Amino acid sequence: MEYDDARSGSFEPLLDVPQDKFVVLGLVTTKKRELESINELSQRVEQASRYFSKERLGLSPQCGFASSIVGNRISSGDQQRKLELVVDAAERIWA
Repeated sequence: MEYDDARSGSFEPLLDVPQDKFVVLGLVTTKKRELESINELSQRVEQASRYFSKERLGLSPQCGFASSIVGNRISSGDQQRKLELVVDAAERIWA
């Protein structure tokens, strides 16, 4: 589920997800090169866990790195840093 900006709305729709499912939160934007902070990502996961079990949540980029025909202005190095951020944040959040 894409939740990388305010336009995405609240986590309230997670209340409707069956409890036997796993939800991956797309919290890391692929639209710009700036990295989110691990603290910010942790806070967002905590917010989502008010609506759905944290043990059944995952973290990922919000979508592919080319969400339009011309892609986004983000280098392959920036893409790598975004993916490394996902791993680092997940290790901290679910440690």
